[in-house]
Amino acid sequence: MATFVKINDFVDYAVEAMNLGSDSLVIALSNTAPGSESSNPTADGNGVLGNVTQISYSNLSSRSLTRTSSSQSGGVYKLVLADLTLTASGGSIAAFRYIYIYNDTVTSPADPLIGYYDYGSSLTLNDGDTFTIDFSASNGVIQLT
Repeated sequence: MATFVKINDFVDYAVEAMNLGSDSLVIALSNTAPGSESSNPTADGNGVLGNVTQISYSNLSSRSLTRTSSSQSGGVYKLVLADLTLTASGGSIAAFRYIYIYNDTVTSPADPLIGYYDYGSSLTLNDGDTFTIDFSASNGVIQLT
């Protein structure tokens, strides 16, 4: 399973502007390593979708996420998302290695990043192929203390 890397700016966004219990969360796919873009999305102050080089989403199923729970217990907040299955339909999709999660509701800053998964090597989906993003039901996608 891939390792999740939290975007540092997310901590500020979460405290100041995000409502992870109701905001629309979406994934973005990229084959460009974080930090290799001219505006490094992992650097403080750059944690927005506009700083990610995305692939084309032609022939790809929905990228919208469904939350299972968004709650805190004992001072620890946990966001749990349902697994998402991506399907290539009508053709293949470009290779990707990084799967970003971003908040599509917040407008200032626009589309703030929450974090990303690095799968270690590029993945390609040909027409009819599926890929399931397995979010941990027990640990959640992210925990804030």
